[in-house]
Amino acid sequence: MNIMLRFFGHLHTINVHRWRVLVNCIHAGIPWRGLMHDLSKYSPTEFWNGVKYYQGTRSPNEAEREDIGYSRAWMHHKGRNCHHFEFWTDYDPVTKVQSPVEMPAVFVAEMFCDRMAASKTYLKQTYTDASPLAYFAKAKNRRLIHPATSALLEQWLTMLAEQGEDATFAEIRRYLREQKHTGPQKKHQ
Repeated sequence: MNIMLRFFGHLHTINVHRWRVLVNCIHAGIPWRGLMHDLSKYSPTEFWNGVKYYQGTRSPNEAEREDIGYSRAWMHHKGRNCHHFEFWTDYDPVTKVQSPVEMPAVFVAEMFCDRMAASKTYLKQTYTDASPLAYFAKAKNRRLIHPATSALLEQWLTMLAEQGEDATFAEIRRYLREQKHTGPQKKHQ
């Protein structure tokens, strides 16, 4: 594939994905998160690697990993976008080992919107409401993700698969309103 096709193909994929995330975030009651979503994909580090490895059927980060053993674009992306669970790791002050940190619910909601949009973008006509859950389940046991974050995301992905978008977005909005009024639960040590 020539450079122009890869350039415009990648740009189109990013734009379509961001549009879908924005629509999802509006339905989830977090429009600002949708507007701000994945702006780093337009940075030189992420954009040009995306053009180089663009295929149109999957994330260019996968092809970059296959080529050089890791993805420079992904390393840049996950460090700047708090809707990715990989962003939420830190050294545990007790064990001194890197551990997952529980994500704030608003970023879990954005992650849900992102996964749904990515599935629609890459799967196109074969997408079903069960697709994001199937993708999540494939690597569930290999992720460094906080158990509460994983459980909340899986709950919403399961609801999407079983009850559809309208019910799931209504539940996300309800959950986020409740979180706003009650705040996150305090951890007792």
